[in-house]
Amino acid sequence: MAPFTLAHLSDPHLPPLPKPRLIELAGKRALGYVNWTRNRHKYQRREVLDALVADAKAQAPDHIAVTGDLVNLALEAEFAPARAWLDDVGPPDRVTTIPGNHDAYVRATFDRFGETFAPYLASDDGSVGFPALRRRGPLALISLSTAVPTLPLMATGTLGRDQLAALEQVLERLATEDVFRVLLVHHPLKSDARHKRMTDAADLLALLKRHGVELVLHGHDHIHSTMWFEGPNGNIPVIGVPSASALAHGHYPAAAYNLFTIEKDNAGWRCEQTVRGLGSGFQIREIKHARLV
Repeated sequence: MAPFTLAHLSDPHLPPLPKPRLIELAGKRALGYVNWTRNRHKYQRREVLDALVADAKAQAPDHIAVTGDLVNLALEAEFAPARAWLDDVGPPDRVTTIPGNHDAYVRATFDRFGETFAPYLASDDGSVGFPALRRRGPLALISLSTAVPTLPLMATGTLGRDQLAALEQVLERLATEDVFRVLLVHHPLKSDARHKRMTDAADLLALLKRHGVELVLHGHDHIHSTMWFEGPNGNIPVIGVPSASALAHGHYPAAAYNLFTIEKDNAGWRCEQTVRGLGSGFQIREIKHARLV
């Protein structure tokens, strides 16, 4: 059987930002808009995102995972362009997405992400909710949502008891199957930044320690990240990726995506990671190659 390839990108923060109506610039959005106009528009660039996606598609992956923050302030006018962009990335059977904190920026549009991207969120049985389960080749893609509206200056995420309990049931069912389990979540499983953390990460880590998965993919921090956490049969690789539309700025690297090659290896699995990212002249190049499992 040929190896299965999974591309992973995150945090496109689709530029440019539509001009908001004055009534929309209240509370948290007002601060976010100031940040966009003063800073973020300088380094969240559509030409970067387009170059990265074109390169990812040229690698002909079997599936693409986008781990959240497709929009910026969750303005009504942001969702239709974001859906058009995702449709161009690929059809729902070849692309899976989950929401990030910017996709649930305020309560007023909290439901828009699920309404707009339902075909890209749905489980194989057609249900839309989290956790979602999609089977692609040897993979079981398990999608979570940490996207909740938060106070100004906060970017935390939360799974909640119900989602964690449902996830445990999913992992218990998959335990009897010979599948490569990939967990998709926006927030990292560990963060030193209190205002950006997953508030119930400890509960998720305890669950993974009991039941395990083969790979966890996330975004949110806009950096290259590889962490390892204890599972029942060894350590689990947890991989983060920079923003898919970013120019390098400050301590944040330029846009990049991950490409994972997954295949059976005797009684277990083999998973290799290739990192491809933005170089000079908007050219995408290989940055790193490593074996994870």
